[in-house]
Amino acid sequence: MACIDHQPPVKILVVDDHVLVREGLCQVLKGIDESVCVLQAGTCAQAFAAAQSHADLDLVLLDYHLPDMNGLDALGIFGQRHPELPIIMLSGSVNASVMRQVVRSGAAGFVTKSSLSEELLRAIRQVLDGGVYVPQELDHPNAPGLLPDEFSDKPALTQRQELVLRGLIDGRSNREISESLNISDETVKTHVTAILRHFSVQNRTQAVVAAARRGYRGSSNL
Repeated sequence: MACIDHQPPVKILVVDDHVLVREGLCQVLKGIDESVCVLQAGTCAQAFAAAQSHADLDLVLLDYHLPDMNGLDALGIFGQRHPELPIIMLSGSVNASVMRQVVRSGAAGFVTKSSLSEELLRAIRQVLDGGVYVPQELDHPNAPGLLPDEFSDKPALTQRQELVLRGLIDGRSNREISESLNISDETVKTHVTAILRHFSVQNRTQAVVAAARRGYRGSSNL
């Protein structure tokens, strides 16, 4: 699908090796906005090139099974090259173990291809709002944790670190957090590093997931 000339409200990259699936997703994504800009890629190599060429991407829908690379490996590369870019993983199979692994690896959400269009749109809206979409199978009170609960012996976050964490949960950039708290970008980075270490995670999305499971909420939810 070609992108319109003026700046669209949302730009999404769909990565799937089946043309019909990509075209179907393009139609579903119109539920976000009629003017949504959808880019398509049939391989991870094409997806990486598209992400490099379009720095204004808002979201990636990434298939778990791709011909040139496993979706989890691709997720890791996206995380290294574009750490602020949210990824929703799509899969044709429902496997709680895979779901947990995907979310642990930094995905902002997991949606099965058998889900209704409304669920996918709900997940996309939640992620675009800075949240993390946890599948119902993993959001049940008796479901195994997404991340190891190893925080009992760790010191609590400082008050300032908690404020930065709430900014992360709200989907704010380091610059936005620094402006709202009247601190430097470097200070925010230091706090983010401490937050990642506290939750034993590697990126911001994983930190948000871990924090949500621990009961933390964004400042907009206070």
